[in-house]
Amino acid sequence: MRGSLLLSSWVVDRSDATLRAAAPGAARVVIRDGVVEGDPATVEAAFFSGDFFPDRVREFVLALRDAPDLKWLHTFSAGVDNPFFAKLRERGVRLTTSSGAHAVPIAQTVIWYLLALSRGAEPWRDAQRRRAWERHQLVDLQGLVLGVVGLGPIGLEVARLGAALRMRAIGLRRTPSGDEPCETWPLAKLDELCAIADALVLAIPLTEETHHLLDARRIALLKPGAWLVNVGRGALVDEPALVETLRAGRLGGAGLDVFETEPLPPESPLWSLPNVIVTPHNSGDTPGNWGRAADIFVDNLGRYVHGEPLRNEVA
Repeated sequence: MRGSLLLSSWVVDRSDATLRAAAPGAARVVIRDGVVEGDPATVEAAFFSGDFFPDRVREFVLALRDAPDLKWLHTFSAGVDNPFFAKLRERGVRLTTSSGAHAVPIAQTVIWYLLALSRGAEPWRDAQRRRAWERHQLVDLQGLVLGVVGLGPIGLEVARLGAALRMRAIGLRRTPSGDEPCETWPLAKLDELCAIADALVLAIPLTEETHHLLDARRIALLKPGAWLVNVGRGALVDEPALVETLRAGRLGGAGLDVFETEPLPPESPLWSLPNVIVTPHNSGDTPGNWGRAADIFVDNLGRYVHGEPLRNEVA
């Protein structure tokens, strides 16, 4: 490559040797302690690494603003629905993601939601605070239908863990390939899945097609007592319709990591509904994520230098 790499000092310090092996002799522009070391105008490729998010995003964006010859950006995230990425693509910048880096911890959080909801974790915790010896009815997970909407890395791991809990995992994807590790239906059968799923997990990207994929009509199709988990994007769900259904007690509960407005406004009823678990869009924030995302970037860097197909390129 002729231009420079735009990297954080954390990436350079962690992956110096593998960076050199992937792109021998490539110059670097490094953002260290808020200072840009080097000339952003020379940047050809950049890595939006996890250490920039959320508090240092401005540093990275300002450096990119001065990089008119940027040709490729790799991001630590899996989702790229933010307008920032759309503007880069309009400039002709190739975009790749770290899809898969967060899959295992997010899937484990999904299972935690389901265990907490099925085991009455909140009533037990409340009884403990009151020092009350109270028994609560539990729900068996084995034998229940686990619907997984989206079979990317997260959805596949959710299905695998659900099967380990002896649930019947049914995945939805636009077009089943036939080699999925679980029973898989086309996305067009979402209505049918809503009607039979005891737990429905949304792990699908947000696009124009999937905006309010779970609208009021489909929420009404969900089985009485079913649980909803959303680790995709908040706008996949018609939030007011979901709130109304949860308030009415038609659903057994929800585990929500993403919301239509983030941060979730203090006045949102979701904060106080007893059958809802709210987490602040960090269901997969474990210490190993940054490193796994950086490894995907380094692998892609070698591919980029040699003109090979890139992993997780956004079409």
